[in-house]
Amino acid sequence: MMRAIRIILFILAASLTMMSCSKKLIPGLKAGREYDQAAYDYLFVEAVRHKLMGNFGDALKFFDQSLVLNPESDAAYYHMAQIVLSNGDLLNGKKYALKACELQPGNLWYNMMMAGIYHQQSNIDSAILCYERAVKGSPEKVDLQVTLAKLYSQNRNFDKARKLLNNIDERFGVNVNTTLSLVDNLVAEGKYSEAHAKIGQLLETDPDNIVYNGYRAGIFRQEGSPEKAREVYNKLVERNPGNPAIQLSLCEFMIEQKNFEELFDLISVVLLNNQINKEEKVSLIVELIGNEDILKDHGKKMEISIMILESSYPDDDLVILLRPEFFQKAGNNEGAATRLEEIIKANPDNYYAWEKLLLVYYDLKNYRMLQTKGEECATRFNRSVIAKMLFATGALENENFDVALEELRKADILAGDNRELKLQILTMKADVHYRSRNYDEAFSTYKEALKMDDSDLTLMNNYAYYLAEQNMNLKEAEEMAKIVISKETDNNTFLDTYAWVLYKRGKAREAARIMEKIISSGEAEDAEYYEHYGFILKSMKKCREAVVNFEKAVSIDNTKSNLREEIENCKR
Repeated sequence: MMRAIRIILFILAASLTMMSCSKKLIPGLKAGREYDQAAYDYLFVEAVRHKLMGNFGDALKFFDQSLVLNPESDAAYYHMAQIVLSNGDLLNGKKYALKACELQPGNLWYNMMMAGIYHQQSNIDSAILCYERAVKGSPEKVDLQVTLAKLYSQNRNFDKARKLLNNIDERFGVNVNTTLSLVDNLVAEGKYSEAHAKIGQLLETDPDNIVYNGYRAGIFRQEGSPEKAREVYNKLVERNPGNPAIQLSLCEFMIEQKNFEELFDLISVVLLNNQINKEEKVSLIVELIGNEDILKDHGKKMEISIMILESSYPDDDLVILLRPEFFQKAGNNEGAATRLEEIIKANPDNYYAWEKLLLVYYDLKNYRMLQTKGEECATRFNRSVIAKMLFATGALENENFDVALEELRKADILAGDNRELKLQILTMKADVHYRSRNYDEAFSTYKEALKMDDSDLTLMNNYAYYLAEQNMNLKEAEEMAKIVISKETDNNTFLDTYAWVLYKRGKAREAARIMEKIISSGEAEDAEYYEHYGFILKSMKKCREAVVNFEKAVSIDNTKSNLREEIENCKR
């Protein structure tokens, strides 16, 4: 590392010795506006040096200072755009990039940067303009023309795309990049005959090429001839019976066509094909696990396929986790837990299985087992922060607050400088203190967490809700809850908190409107929403409607026995 830094510094120093100390007119500026070239060069090189070393804050400061001397330095604006874009600041990145393009309209890299920004903003028209300028400035760069054609096609300007790609084909002949892009464009236009003709030219050069045949089959599928597409694959398989790429491609075709009966026959062949590597087999199985149709109607065949893969890699710690993953996706958490217990019994050192088991127990809300297994996992893998946090979660839910705090203390030490983990641990500590009715400690911990990150919406939401529950600092709670819902306007959990805070502030009508929106949203029913809405309606003297919501809450969660008294009181 030190050597690399010395090399960078040497290059920069050499550059500085070549710079003049004389005054120099800025190109493009009106006469009379001069700047100190040496001072500007020093600031610019310092900025670049800090950028190369990853000191982005210092780099931006030096670029800003250099622009005071030379406000028309397109290079400075370009570098600044790169820095802020790398930090996710699209707004300022666009501002700096636009300024660079304004100063040097024909610069290829500036236009490419702006095109990327526009594409990220789904502003295809402006991205096209950037590429058109780039193509005009660099007509020899064929890749720019291909990308421009793809943008034309994406913008449904098929004629322009086709003309541009045909021109490249005429100059260089059929080739993978331009001809396949042309085929895509023709298919999008619905010109299937021309698309077949083009892909036929590529197939003449390589009849068994998987990609070309895949395109040909794709054209048949697009024009509504899946049987012809299947013929393409059948011929490929006949000519290349053991070819792994063809088998995988045929699997993808069958998944697309929802031909699951034949698919599972082929999958057995694929999984036993030694020419197909483990990663590709796992990738295929993962794709199938995520397929809703397979989960719904072909669960047993899917389980058998996974077991075939397990038999090929019996000692692979990750492959054996695919079956529990499948059980979870299929809504069978109990089956996932049973299988994970078997895996752990056979290999107690499989940490991934332990972690997954704890997460399954968390999803099942089986906090007794979460604490029991969490303790065993946290002891066996005593350097795992996640294991200790999950153990602490189980202890918290079982109201073993001292145990939870002790595990979180250990987790905090292990988290080291990981800010994200430390913030999560601190938030959990606040929850433990609150649940143990140590409210002063809970709220001071929440404040400490907000000092670490005052933009964490979940943290702000929970803090606001707990303040409302204790009728403390309600104005502050309302301000926080309002900020949260301004960032996520459709999050029902956050909206519920805001409504509850408003209710506590005496703004029942406004709270009721929010609860009506939540309940009519069509999302999964939550007893908490109906309970809150019931109290809000009760405060508005709408006892009959309040009872309906209290009863709904109890039907969803029968542990809310306190609401039965509210129902009786309202009925009197």
